Amino acid sequence: MKVCIVGAGAIGGMIGVKLAHTGHEVSVILRGANLEAVRANGMTLIEENGTEVRVTPARATASLAECGPQDVVVLGMKAHQVAAIAPDLQHLMQEGTRIVTMQNGIPWWYFHKLGGPYDGTPVTSVDPDGTIARYIDVNRVIGSVVYPASEVIRPGVIQVIEGNRFTLGELDGSDTPSIRAIADAFKAAGFKAPISSDIRSEIWLKVWGNLSFNPISALTHATLEEICTWQPTRDLAANMMREAQAIGEKLGVQFKVSLDKRIAGAQAVGAHKTSMLQDVEAGRPLELQALVASVIELGRITGMPTPTIDAVYALASLLADRLQARQGKLTLG
Repeated sequence: MKVCIVGAGAIGGMIGVKLAHTGHEVSVILRGANLEAVRANGMTLIEENGTEVRVTPARATASLAECGPQDVVVLGMKAHQVAAIAPDLQHLMQEGTRIVTMQNGIPWWYFHKLGGPYDGTPVTSVDPDGTIARYIDVNRVIGSVVYPASEVIRPGVIQVIEGNRFTLGELDGSDTPSIRAIADAFKAAGFKAPISSDIRSEIWLKVWGNLSFNPISALTHATLEEICTWQPTRDLAANMMREAQAIGEKLGVQFKVSLDKRIAGAQAVGAHKTSMLQDVEAGRPLELQALVASVIELGRITGMPTPTIDAVYALASLLADRLQARQGKLTLG
């Protein structure tokens, strides 16, 4: 297959290396030092066991127009970065091209092909002016949930921290030849790639933790283990999760694990800094819209109250605003 990874960072680059290593024609969209490094030395992935895999992508470029039509496009950037590249995705399209979205949080397409009273409702917190919906044909989209953790340790080099599972799903829950082909390609590359007939419930299971642990960690600089073992923050996270669960269930979502088990799973990860805390320390924009504001918006749409989530979002959004205004980083020794 011809595959273009738009945003070949920690997760996108991980996928790109393994697909290229198994024979697919992979193009990667990169910028800055990462692009220069990949052009000079290829892309290297360091697996959990220390094994190194190095590939030379078919193309490494900052321009989508240079890549031409693709069979599969993987959107590997963060949710707040999708709108900026959406108009240029047309250069990658041909009949049958599928777009796999890999953003954390509630996606812009959440209500598309859902059916029922909310079908087609836009999620304005992640697509404020409709740019994404205007330029990405929802009929091309395949949803996914990203479970691995990895990081770019230096330009062109990605290290896997843990995990290799990417759950995939058609938005209407159907089983199609194209999603099976993509899942098979992922599996051949060494990933677990189950196909879900209810991708929204899978998304909620991850959102459930992200909407609470991420902003709490950004505000407190605490690890997952610390949040879960400090009773006041454990209770705060649980209250946020209860509010979110009520929204999800109003939308027909099935939570396959209990709240206590979900928190225990986060605690078991140990002294791990959430992605949002890492962004605070690095001075990067925070994923508050997709991870938190979107859940508040779904609460408003369904008429479900979110007082605890609202309060934490207010604090975290002020933190994000102050960091951006001062172009600063915030770390605690």
